[in-house]
Amino acid sequence: MFVSIFTSPLVQQARLQYQCKQCCRVLYSGNTVQQQQQQRTVLGVAFWRASLQRGQLTQLVKGSSRLKMSQSNPADVKDWRALTEEDWKARLTPMQFEVARRAGTERPFTGEYWNEKRTGIYRCVCCGTPLFSSETKFDSGTGWPSFYAPLSKEAVKERRDLSHGMIRTEVLCAVCDAHLGHVFPDGPKPTGLRYCMNSYSLKFEPKESS
Repeated sequence: MFVSIFTSPLVQQARLQYQCKQCCRVLYSGNTVQQQQQQRTVLGVAFWRASLQRGQLTQLVKGSSRLKMSQSNPADVKDWRALTEEDWKARLTPMQFEVARRAGTERPFTGEYWNEKRTGIYRCVCCGTPLFSSETKFDSGTGWPSFYAPLSKEAVKERRDLSHGMIRTEVLCAVCDAHLGHVFPDGPKPTGLRYCMNSYSLKFEPKESS
């Protein structure tokens, strides 16, 4: 009986490994949207577990403090990049500091905003800079807040990330260099991009009802 090489276990394993290295990038156009979301979710959880093993997230902070956003006043800082590590620890909760200042990753489906449906603006949790709008938010199936575009190109900046044996594009706040997440080329139209962000790096500002 003829067996296609494309269905062999070795090829399937190599395919999955290659996709993992792209960190959830959709490589096979024949897959449905639902299959793509499932792939992103499975690989996203695997990546988060890898970050734990690497010591990127040392602990999970329990209780209401996990969702407590920074209470500092952005107007009292003239140069965000001049703040020290101790300054940031005083201004942020432990999880906010771990994610935004140490490039950590929150667990999928646990962040405050992955399923947020309200209209509003997502600001940087560190400096308050407007970063994303609910108008560009979409359900990526990954368990992290996802957007297909930032509010403006000037709001965020990108840099190459070679951690965890992968080549990715990290997304940071252009004002204070806070780690926000990563951007991938598997998003919806019109940009085709998926800005996969961490809730702990964001502060949602709902639109006031008229």
